[in-house]
Amino acid sequence: MNDFLVIGGGIAGVSAAARLSHLGKVTILEAEDALGYHTSGRSAAMFEETYGSTSTVALNRASRDYLATANEGVLSPRGLMLIGKHDDADAFANDMDAMAMEPMTFAEALQIIPILNPVAVKHIGYHKHAWDIDTNMLIQNFAREVRANGGTIQTGQRVNKISKTSAEWRATTDKQEFSGKTLINAAGSWVDQTAVLAGIRPLGFTPFRRSVARIPAPGGLDISGWPLMFGPGETWYAKPDAGKLIVSPAEEDPTEPHDAWAEDLVLAEGIARYEGVVTEPVTRLENSWAGLRTFSPDRSLVIGPDPVEPSFFWVAGQGGYGFQTSAGASRLVADLIAGNQSELDMSVVTALSPARFS
Repeated sequence: MNDFLVIGGGIAGVSAAARLSHLGKVTILEAEDALGYHTSGRSAAMFEETYGSTSTVALNRASRDYLATANEGVLSPRGLMLIGKHDDADAFANDMDAMAMEPMTFAEALQIIPILNPVAVKHIGYHKHAWDIDTNMLIQNFAREVRANGGTIQTGQRVNKISKTSAEWRATTDKQEFSGKTLINAAGSWVDQTAVLAGIRPLGFTPFRRSVARIPAPGGLDISGWPLMFGPGETWYAKPDAGKLIVSPAEEDPTEPHDAWAEDLVLAEGIARYEGVVTEPVTRLENSWAGLRTFSPDRSLVIGPDPVEPSFFWVAGQGGYGFQTSAGASRLVADLIAGNQSELDMSVVTALSPARFS
């Protein structure tokens, strides 16, 4: 029998399993044939310390050193550029304040991104303290830690039944049954459904679709040093990716848990917003995809034991913050289960607890 049975092989589940593997025997159950298949595998992950709610920012800060240094680090410099049009003044000012950005002149910005449209662009902010996260490397680093400590990763194991005895949880898939003393619910967009299977009251998570298109580098330029660009109020973003540019409408369309795909009309709207601030039109899409960003009712992460059944442990509601919070969040998981003092302030631990929805 396992000490910890982790349902979900995205960044939340794999990072939690890595930390827990130092405390006992761990098995991860992932429904798909590979780790990080859904949201984690479709993330344009960035590390930006001030991005998110108060509790999310605390987790960001608790994660920074690990992401920068552990296993030689997974961060590389990127930077952020906020680009506003003439009628974006209020939203632009809000984002500048919230993300501690510095104003930049158009001439300065043009030195970085030479296709900015001088007629359309009125407001520019810049923040150099933002980094790309090598998402695949981070997942694999955590997975290696699980295996090195004797843990098991089982892919292609979709859980369809969960039961509990006085001593253990039992999770049944189409292939076999697994057991564990503590059940870790890190099932991404399916966390509420997993809770229902286990006879636990769901907390009201909502998955939101976000679509992305990949386009050729504008004008054939070398865009490797460009920052992530985004519109005030996060109405769109564009980011270099392996010599191409990914563009997203940054939409939040509520949906049910499923294998998401991009909708052409939504992508077209996002591309039009991006085209509105540059001089190079988009003439071709190379490919597109979508992921689900799942939020709790208050849009903060949920980390902690269920208030009714403490052996059922929530690691959920990562939204768009899963990678950048993973080191701090997984450390908190292990501290809470081991009964150790967390490095996080108790007010943050309380703000993350599922008990807040009781």
